[in-house]
Amino acid sequence: MQPRTVWQQNSDNPENRTNFAIIQQWWTNLNDKKIAWRQRIIPQTGDVSQLNWELQRFDEVFKLQAPQIRGITLYWRKADNEREGSTTPRKLELDTYSQQLYIYPQSQQELVIRVGVPEIIYQKIEIKNPQYQSARNGENHIIILRDQQQQLEITLNLTPDNLAQLKEQLPG
Repeated sequence: MQPRTVWQQNSDNPENRTNFAIIQQWWTNLNDKKIAWRQRIIPQTGDVSQLNWELQRFDEVFKLQAPQIRGITLYWRKADNEREGSTTPRKLELDTYSQQLYIYPQSQQELVIRVGVPEIIYQKIEIKNPQYQSARNGENHIIILRDQQQQLEITLNLTPDNLAQLKEQLPG
């Protein structure tokens, strides 16, 4: 499966129709699923990868009901609302890896809407100069990191493949 599927209105791309069908199926499969709805102003460079997609004030997470496409217009309802929402795109871009659909509305050329499964937000912990121990557990390798100041202990249980990957990625 290709990582990005793009449909563009009035495009002469021979795959445009197929891409639209793929996006349409993905959209309707969101029925009764929790999604994250985020809108951003497109930067002057036009590069949406520069946008900050972290949660902001007007972003929403809700359960999507009855998502469908009629013509080229996307329709949906929020689970707690009978009112149907809609937007007609000039371009749709589906990122199949991250399960995000980028909607470029006809009515607001400077706007991009990102709809998709809510991202996993990892808890980030920074340990500076930890104490560490290393041991074997069968074929696995165990690394224990300790930070006395934060009273934190992290145990890494690495398979031989994980350990080899780690060694490859460590500098010097």
